[in-house]
Amino acid sequence: MTDEMMKVAPEVKAVPETMTAAFDEFMEAFEAFKDVNDRRLGEIEQKLTSDVVTRDKVDRINRAMDDQKKVLDQLVLKKARPQLGSARGGEMSPEAVEHKAAFDAYVRRGDEAGLRELEAKAMSAGSGADGGYLVPDETDTEIGRRVSVVSPMRALSTVCTVSTAVLKKPFATTGLATGWVAETAARPQTNAPQLAELSFPTMELYAMPAATQALLDDAAVDIEAWIAGEVDIVFAEQEGDAFIRGDGINKPKGFLDYAAVADSAWTWGSLGYIATGAAGAWKSAGPSDTLVDAVYSLKAGHRQNGTFMLNRKVQADIRKFKDADGNYMWRPPASAGQPATLMGFPVAEAEEMPDVAAGSLSIAFGDFRSGYLVVDRAGVRILRDPYSAKPYVLFYTTKRVGGGVQNFEAIKLVKFAVS
Repeated sequence: MTDEMMKVAPEVKAVPETMTAAFDEFMEAFEAFKDVNDRRLGEIEQKLTSDVVTRDKVDRINRAMDDQKKVLDQLVLKKARPQLGSARGGEMSPEAVEHKAAFDAYVRRGDEAGLRELEAKAMSAGSGADGGYLVPDETDTEIGRRVSVVSPMRALSTVCTVSTAVLKKPFATTGLATGWVAETAARPQTNAPQLAELSFPTMELYAMPAATQALLDDAAVDIEAWIAGEVDIVFAEQEGDAFIRGDGINKPKGFLDYAAVADSAWTWGSLGYIATGAAGAWKSAGPSDTLVDAVYSLKAGHRQNGTFMLNRKVQADIRKFKDADGNYMWRPPASAGQPATLMGFPVAEAEEMPDVAAGSLSIAFGDFRSGYLVVDRAGVRILRDPYSAKPYVLFYTTKRVGGGVQNFEAIKLVKFAVS
């Protein structure tokens, strides 16, 4: 590496301990990126091509920015984690304290007496006879909150909690018919709105972490924190993947699994897409025009709540785009903990979104709060199994989750194809 390259490339530092330090390093990398990318664009204008050394610098800084953004995201996640036992704020109620103690005895020693006594008092139907015990409310809340930070789809979508296996939701595809009439003219009956019934079944998501009995016997170990820490990441990864590209078989149906048609031929039940005009690539002239078309393919009511969703590789391409005035269309976060923006709209990074390829649907833009529905079956269940994998104790943890598109006009896609 030459001295010039060392001056341009962002310095590799130790992992910062605060969000402020991580954000400052990220902004330094972005300024270096702009300088080198401007040089690359200038070389293209003068020589119709860019120097290989300059291209290499841009790629390396892009990768460094991605790494620093990951560190920043991890620090944001760490800060967002609430303390166990304080999810409801203030002191726990006597009933919650009793439930927590009984659950702790079950997890550590397999003692079911306390939980059975509580269920007898409450005359609960969802009990051990159904295959496990409900975790205390505090642990349930902790898992749900940490997952919502990790998974961009859960954070962006509407989340509904149900007590049944399937949520059926009516949706008005057309409104009431109206008409202007004269003062004394007849008022004929108008057409009624057309309704479509959407069905969202809940599917079972599970994890089965293991622990030694010695760990469980150690009073210094926070069992609830351990369960939340073991389960939340794997649940988040599975949910995030299913909400985006799940096929609906034993899992939620992701929005990329629905039929995609050219936006000019859009009909209810499918998602409209805007083509880039080139197979597996951006078009050579005015590549950012595709993003503008995607934004304005949404109706104004959804557009004002719009968010771009794409993976890091696609975002690296878009960082190089400029508007007609020479301004970068991608902007870094305004402050630590805030999302980057593209054309003024938030950018959500989801690694489950596909890379650019021929015919790929690599970018989504939409009002996900209106467009996608996540359905949670109330309660996270845990079953203690000390027999199947001795000397380990297994904790079979399950939750029921469903999901699917609820408004097909609220999400648009960008397809890397000619048409």
